[in-house]
Amino acid sequence: MKGVYLVTDRQLCGSRGVEATVSEAVRGGAAWVQLREKTATTREFIKTALRLKTLLAPLRVPLLINDRVDVAQAAGADGVHLGQDDMPWAYARQILGPDAIIGLSVETWADVEAAQDQDIDYLGVSPIYATPTKTDTKAAWGLDGLSRIRSFSRHPLVAIGGIDADNAARVVHAGTDCIAVVSAICAAPDPFAATRKLCETIEIAIENRGTWSEI
Repeated sequence: MKGVYLVTDRQLCGSRGVEATVSEAVRGGAAWVQLREKTATTREFIKTALRLKTLLAPLRVPLLINDRVDVAQAAGADGVHLGQDDMPWAYARQILGPDAIIGLSVETWADVEAAQDQDIDYLGVSPIYATPTKTDTKAAWGLDGLSRIRSFSRHPLVAIGGIDADNAARVVHAGTDCIAVVSAICAAPDPFAATRKLCETIEIAIENRGTWSEI
């Protein structure tokens, strides 16, 4: 995994809407999209997922569903992202099959250790920095925590929480494979430009990995 991973927030997208925001973000270079709907009904959640799947499939951009394995299955999404209190990954794998992308949030070191032998596709390191869009998580990992996970885990890492174009390079150099953002794109006046700037920042940071001295 690499690049920009967009996690949607309907409230932050505002009148522009989720689909238009996703479309602009993907046009700007977002490589992954996770649909997160905390207040929608199941029917609304599935309808939105189906519309995004239609939008993203021709572009070969994977669509993941936050928390809801049933919605992911109903919409034919590419996978699901699970929190520690969601359906256990083994059941999700059984339901969605061997080719589904399954991500798992890790909020404690015990979570990281437990995930080492699990058949999941990436760890969501959450949160890196404190953020108002992730209020149900434990203490922030910070860059040192991310580096510690990178030195231990066999899984690709997706860092999320308080990341934007101003600090993304530091997060890349701390060891993440992919940068996930919510407000940096959903709340941006121009999601295309915001995504493009993030992509460029990440690409430069990857090129300079190993020479960084500002963490």
